[in-house]
Amino acid sequence: MTTVSSQGSPIRLSLPARIGLHALLLLFSTIMLAPFGVMLVVSLVPNAAFLARDFSPANFSLNNYFRTFEVAPFGRYYLNSIVVSVSVTTLQILISSLAAFAFARLRFRGREALFLFYLATLMIPFPVTLIPNFLIIKNLGWYDTYLALIVPGLFSVFSTFLLRQYYRGIPLDFDEAARMDGASSLRIWWQIIVPLSGPVLATLAIFVFQGVWNDFLWPLVVTTSEAMRTIPVGLAAFVGQYSTAWDLLMAGSVIALLPVLVIYVIGQKWFVQGIALSGMGGR
Repeated sequence: MTTVSSQGSPIRLSLPARIGLHALLLLFSTIMLAPFGVMLVVSLVPNAAFLARDFSPANFSLNNYFRTFEVAPFGRYYLNSIVVSVSVTTLQILISSLAAFAFARLRFRGREALFLFYLATLMIPFPVTLIPNFLIIKNLGWYDTYLALIVPGLFSVFSTFLLRQYYRGIPLDFDEAARMDGASSLRIWWQIIVPLSGPVLATLAIFVFQGVWNDFLWPLVVTTSEAMRTIPVGLAAFVGQYSTAWDLLMAGSVIALLPVLVIYVIGQKWFVQGIALSGMGGR
Protein backbone atom coordinates (compact mmCIF):
# COMPACT_ATOMS: atom_id res chain seq x y z
CA MET A 1 0.00 0.00 0.00
CA THR A 2 1.32 3.43 -0.92
CA THR A 3 0.37 7.02 -0.26
CA VAL A 4 1.36 10.23 -2.02
CA SER A 5 3.67 12.80 -0.45
CA SER A 6 3.25 16.56 -0.72
CA GLN A 7 5.69 16.52 -3.65
CA GLY A 8 3.52 13.97 -5.48
CA SER A 9 5.92 11.02 -5.11
CA PRO A 10 4.55 7.71 -3.73
CA ILE A 11 5.56 6.57 -0.23
CA ARG A 12 5.41 2.86 0.63
CA LEU A 13 4.08 2.21 4.14
CA SER A 14 5.57 -0.38 6.44
CA LEU A 15 3.55 -3.43 7.53
CA PRO A 16 2.68 -2.08 11.02
CA ALA A 17 1.62 1.23 9.47
CA ARG A 18 -0.59 -0.57 6.94
CA ILE A 19 -2.20 -2.66 9.69
CA GLY A 20 -2.81 0.42 11.83
CA LEU A 21 -4.26 2.34 8.89
CA HIS A 22 -6.60 -0.52 7.95
CA ALA A 23 -7.70 -0.88 11.58
CA LEU A 24 -8.41 2.85 11.79
CA LEU A 25 -10.40 2.80 8.54
CA LEU A 26 -12.33 -0.26 9.73
CA LEU A 27 -13.14 1.45 13.04
CA PHE A 28 -14.46 4.62 11.41
CA SER A 29 -16.38 2.61 8.81
CA THR A 30 -18.05 0.61 11.59
CA ILE A 31 -18.97 3.78 13.47
CA MET A 32 -20.43 5.31 10.31
CA LEU A 33 -22.41 2.21 9.27
CA ALA A 34 -23.64 1.25 12.76
CA PRO A 35 -26.76 3.49 12.70
CA PHE A 36 -27.79 2.05 9.34
CA GLY A 37 -27.31 -1.47 10.68
CA VAL A 38 -29.47 -0.70 13.70
CA MET A 39 -32.12 0.84 11.46
CA LEU A 40 -32.20 -2.26 9.26
CA VAL A 41 -32.40 -4.67 12.20
CA VAL A 42 -35.20 -2.74 13.94
CA SER A 43 -37.16 -2.60 10.67
CA LEU A 44 -37.20 -6.41 10.57
CA VAL A 45 -38.57 -7.12 14.06
CA PRO A 46 -41.94 -6.33 15.69
CA ASN A 47 -42.14 -3.29 17.94
CA ALA A 48 -42.68 -5.47 21.01
CA ALA A 49 -39.50 -7.42 20.25
CA PHE A 50 -37.57 -4.18 19.80
CA LEU A 51 -38.78 -2.79 23.13
CA ALA A 52 -37.83 -6.10 24.79
CA ARG A 53 -34.45 -6.00 23.01
CA ASP A 54 -35.17 -9.46 21.56
CA PHE A 55 -33.35 -9.56 18.24
CA SER A 56 -33.38 -13.32 17.73
CA PRO A 57 -33.53 -14.44 14.06
CA ALA A 58 -36.95 -15.99 14.69
CA ASN A 59 -38.44 -12.49 14.99
CA PHE A 60 -37.09 -11.28 11.65
CA SER A 61 -39.66 -10.74 8.89
CA LEU A 62 -40.69 -8.27 6.20
CA ASN A 63 -44.12 -7.62 7.71
CA ASN A 64 -43.16 -4.12 8.83
CA TYR A 65 -42.51 -3.06 5.24
CA PHE A 66 -45.98 -4.18 4.15
CA ARG A 67 -47.63 -2.63 7.21
CA THR A 68 -45.94 0.69 6.46
CA PHE A 69 -48.10 1.02 3.33
CA GLU A 70 -51.22 -0.14 5.21
CA VAL A 71 -51.00 2.15 8.24
CA ALA A 72 -50.30 5.33 6.24
CA PRO A 73 -50.57 6.31 2.53
CA PHE A 74 -46.85 5.75 2.17
CA GLY A 75 -47.15 5.13 -1.55
CA ARG A 76 -48.56 8.64 -1.98
CA TYR A 77 -45.73 10.08 0.13
CA TYR A 78 -43.25 8.26 -2.08
CA LEU A 79 -44.83 9.55 -5.28
CA ASN A 80 -44.84 13.12 -3.97
CA SER A 81 -41.18 12.91 -2.99
CA ILE A 82 -40.21 11.52 -6.40
CA VAL A 83 -42.16 14.19 -8.30
CA VAL A 84 -40.80 17.05 -6.18
CA SER A 85 -37.19 15.80 -6.05
CA VAL A 86 -36.91 15.03 -9.77
CA SER A 87 -38.59 18.31 -10.76
CA VAL A 88 -36.47 20.48 -8.46
CA THR A 89 -33.24 18.69 -9.37
CA THR A 90 -33.82 18.94 -13.13
CA LEU A 91 -35.05 22.54 -13.20
CA GLN A 92 -32.60 23.85 -10.62
CA ILE A 93 -29.62 22.47 -12.52
CA LEU A 94 -31.00 23.89 -15.78
CA ILE A 95 -31.55 27.37 -14.32
CA SER A 96 -28.28 27.37 -12.37
CA SER A 97 -26.34 26.20 -15.41
CA LEU A 98 -27.71 29.03 -17.54
CA ALA A 99 -27.02 31.60 -14.81
CA ALA A 100 -23.51 30.24 -14.25
CA PHE A 101 -22.82 30.39 -17.98
CA ALA A 102 -23.83 34.04 -18.06
CA PHE A 103 -21.66 34.92 -15.05
CA ALA A 104 -18.66 32.93 -16.27
CA ARG A 105 -18.63 33.28 -20.08
CA LEU A 106 -20.58 36.41 -21.05
CA ARG A 107 -19.33 39.97 -20.70
CA PHE A 108 -21.82 42.62 -19.58
CA ARG A 109 -21.76 45.75 -17.46
CA GLY A 110 -21.97 45.11 -13.71
CA ARG A 111 -21.40 41.37 -13.99
CA GLU A 112 -19.03 41.04 -11.04
CA ALA A 113 -21.04 43.38 -8.80
CA LEU A 114 -24.25 41.53 -9.60
CA PHE A 115 -22.61 38.18 -8.87
CA LEU A 116 -21.23 39.41 -5.53
CA PHE A 117 -24.68 40.68 -4.57
CA TYR A 118 -26.14 37.34 -5.64
CA LEU A 119 -23.49 35.50 -3.64
CA ALA A 120 -24.13 37.62 -0.55
CA THR A 121 -27.60 36.10 -0.23
CA LEU A 122 -25.88 32.91 0.97
CA MET A 123 -25.34 34.67 4.29
CA ILE A 124 -29.09 35.00 4.89
CA PRO A 125 -30.25 32.11 7.13
CA PHE A 126 -33.17 30.02 5.90
CA PRO A 127 -35.37 30.74 8.98
CA VAL A 128 -35.24 34.46 8.11
CA THR A 129 -36.83 33.84 4.70
CA LEU A 130 -39.21 31.11 5.85
CA ILE A 131 -42.14 33.37 6.80
CA PRO A 132 -41.84 35.75 3.78
CA ASN A 133 -41.69 32.76 1.42
CA PHE A 134 -44.70 31.20 3.13
CA LEU A 135 -46.71 34.43 2.78
CA ILE A 136 -45.84 34.65 -0.91
CA ILE A 137 -46.93 31.05 -1.46
CA LYS A 138 -50.13 31.66 0.49
CA ASN A 139 -51.04 34.84 -1.42
CA LEU A 140 -50.38 33.18 -4.77
CA GLY A 141 -52.84 30.41 -3.89
CA TRP A 142 -50.18 27.72 -4.08
CA TYR A 143 -50.56 26.45 -0.51
CA ASP A 144 -50.78 22.66 -0.32
CA THR A 145 -49.89 22.18 -3.99
CA TYR A 146 -46.91 20.90 -5.97
CA LEU A 147 -46.04 24.47 -6.92
CA ALA A 148 -45.40 25.32 -3.26
CA LEU A 149 -43.04 22.36 -2.97
CA ILE A 150 -41.21 22.86 -6.26
CA VAL A 151 -40.95 26.54 -7.24
CA PRO A 152 -39.02 27.90 -4.19
CA GLY A 153 -36.32 25.29 -4.73
CA LEU A 154 -35.65 26.11 -8.36
CA PHE A 155 -33.16 28.89 -7.63
CA SER A 156 -29.93 28.07 -5.81
CA VAL A 157 -27.03 30.42 -5.22
CA PHE A 158 -24.75 27.54 -4.25
CA SER A 159 -25.47 25.62 -7.47
CA THR A 160 -24.84 28.72 -9.56
CA PHE A 161 -21.58 29.45 -7.73
CA LEU A 162 -20.34 25.86 -8.08
CA LEU A 163 -21.08 25.71 -11.80
CA ARG A 164 -19.63 29.18 -12.41
CA GLN A 165 -16.34 28.16 -10.85
CA TYR A 166 -16.23 25.06 -13.03
CA TYR A 167 -17.18 26.92 -16.23
CA ARG A 168 -14.40 29.46 -15.61
CA GLY A 169 -11.91 26.60 -15.89
CA ILE A 170 -13.02 25.73 -19.44
CA PRO A 171 -10.81 27.53 -22.00
CA LEU A 172 -12.47 30.47 -23.76
CA ASP A 173 -10.95 29.27 -27.02
CA PHE A 174 -13.91 26.91 -27.43
CA ASP A 175 -16.33 29.84 -27.28
CA GLU A 176 -14.31 31.95 -29.72
CA ALA A 177 -14.02 29.11 -32.23
CA ALA A 178 -17.76 28.43 -32.00
CA ARG A 179 -18.65 32.11 -32.45
CA MET A 180 -16.47 32.25 -35.56
CA ASP A 181 -18.63 29.43 -36.94
CA GLY A 182 -21.77 31.46 -36.20
CA ALA A 183 -22.86 29.74 -32.98
CA SER A 184 -25.02 31.72 -30.55
CA SER A 185 -24.41 31.88 -26.79
CA LEU A 186 -27.24 29.43 -26.14
CA ARG A 187 -25.81 26.97 -28.63
CA ILE A 188 -22.34 27.27 -27.10
CA TRP A 189 -23.82 26.53 -23.69
CA TRP A 190 -25.75 23.49 -24.90
CA GLN A 191 -23.27 21.93 -27.34
CA ILE A 192 -19.94 22.81 -25.71
CA ILE A 193 -20.22 23.74 -22.03
CA VAL A 194 -22.83 21.19 -20.94
CA PRO A 195 -21.10 18.15 -22.55
CA LEU A 196 -17.82 19.16 -20.89
CA SER A 197 -19.50 19.52 -17.48
CA GLY A 198 -20.81 15.99 -16.99
CA PRO A 199 -18.96 15.23 -13.71
CA VAL A 200 -19.85 18.46 -11.93
CA LEU A 201 -23.47 18.29 -13.12
CA ALA A 202 -23.76 14.72 -11.86
CA THR A 203 -22.27 15.72 -8.51
CA LEU A 204 -24.63 18.64 -8.20
CA ALA A 205 -27.60 16.48 -9.16
CA ILE A 206 -26.81 14.05 -6.34
CA PHE A 207 -26.48 16.88 -3.81
CA VAL A 208 -29.69 18.59 -4.91
CA PHE A 209 -31.73 15.38 -5.08
CA GLN A 210 -30.57 14.28 -1.65
CA GLY A 211 -31.29 17.68 -0.13
CA VAL A 212 -34.80 17.91 -1.57
CA TRP A 213 -35.59 14.26 -0.81
CA ASN A 214 -34.65 14.69 2.86
CA ASP A 215 -36.16 18.16 3.33
CA PHE A 216 -38.61 18.23 6.23
CA LEU A 217 -39.29 21.80 7.35
CA TRP A 218 -40.50 23.41 4.12
CA PRO A 219 -42.91 20.58 3.12
CA LEU A 220 -44.22 20.61 6.67
CA VAL A 221 -44.96 24.35 6.47
CA VAL A 222 -46.59 24.48 3.02
CA THR A 223 -48.65 21.27 3.08
CA THR A 224 -51.55 20.21 5.24
CA SER A 225 -53.24 17.26 3.52
CA GLU A 226 -52.16 13.63 3.38
CA ALA A 227 -52.21 13.78 -0.42
CA MET A 228 -49.39 16.37 -0.56
CA ARG A 229 -47.05 15.14 2.16
CA THR A 230 -43.57 13.97 1.27
CA ILE A 231 -41.71 11.07 2.89
CA PRO A 232 -39.92 13.03 5.68
CA VAL A 233 -43.23 14.56 6.78
CA GLY A 234 -45.05 11.27 6.32
CA LEU A 235 -42.59 9.45 8.58
CA ALA A 236 -43.70 11.73 11.39
CA ALA A 237 -47.07 9.91 11.29
CA PHE A 238 -45.40 6.98 13.03
CA VAL A 239 -44.30 9.19 15.93
CA GLY A 240 -47.06 9.74 18.50
CA GLN A 241 -47.26 11.98 21.53
CA TYR A 242 -46.90 9.11 23.98
CA SER A 243 -45.48 6.26 21.88
CA THR A 244 -43.58 5.64 18.67
CA ALA A 245 -44.00 2.78 16.20
CA TRP A 246 -40.27 2.19 15.91
CA ASP A 247 -40.68 -0.85 13.68
CA LEU A 248 -42.74 1.05 11.09
CA LEU A 249 -40.60 4.18 11.42
CA MET A 250 -37.41 2.26 10.70
CA ALA A 251 -39.02 0.31 7.85
CA GLY A 252 -40.18 3.57 6.30
CA SER A 253 -36.71 5.05 6.75
CA VAL A 254 -35.12 2.11 4.93
CA ILE A 255 -37.59 2.50 2.06
CA ALA A 256 -36.89 6.24 1.94
CA LEU A 257 -33.13 5.60 1.82
CA LEU A 258 -33.23 3.38 -1.27
CA PRO A 259 -33.57 6.03 -4.06
CA VAL A 260 -30.68 8.13 -2.73
CA LEU A 261 -28.53 5.00 -2.38
CA VAL A 262 -29.34 3.82 -5.91
CA ILE A 263 -28.59 7.25 -7.42
CA TYR A 264 -25.27 7.45 -5.58
CA VAL A 265 -24.24 3.95 -6.69
CA ILE A 266 -25.11 4.72 -10.31
CA GLY A 267 -23.35 8.10 -10.32
CA GLN A 268 -20.48 7.21 -8.00
CA LYS A 269 -17.80 7.47 -10.68
CA TRP A 270 -18.93 10.91 -11.83
CA PHE A 271 -19.52 11.96 -8.23
CA VAL A 272 -15.90 11.32 -7.21
CA GLN A 273 -14.60 12.93 -10.40
CA GLY A 274 -16.84 15.94 -9.90
CA ILE A 275 -15.66 16.42 -6.31
CA ALA A 276 -12.05 16.53 -7.52
CA LEU A 277 -12.67 18.80 -10.51
CA SER A 278 -14.93 21.28 -8.72
CA GLY A 279 -12.45 21.86 -5.90
CA MET A 280 -14.80 20.56 -3.17
CA GLY A 281 -12.29 17.93 -2.11
CA GLY A 282 -10.01 20.47 -0.43
CA ARG A 283 -7.53 20.68 -3.26
